Amino acid sequence: MSEISILDLQNLRHLIGGYENTHAKMSDYASMAQEEDVKKLFYDAADCAMKNKQQLMKFL
Repeated sequence: MSEISILDLQNLRHLIGGYENTHAKMSDYASMAQEEDVKKLFYDAADCAMKNKQQLMKFL
């Protein structure tokens, strides 16, 4: 991919922001969870969102 269009950049910004928001929310939910299974579920979701964000950042 040699060039990235303005629309592509806007879409990446939107997706990256969404994953960042998801990571923050899932981390907060995990810290408030009482059951270990639920806590792990939220931490795993937060980790997945962070990995997706990092992969998208490679396009910038």
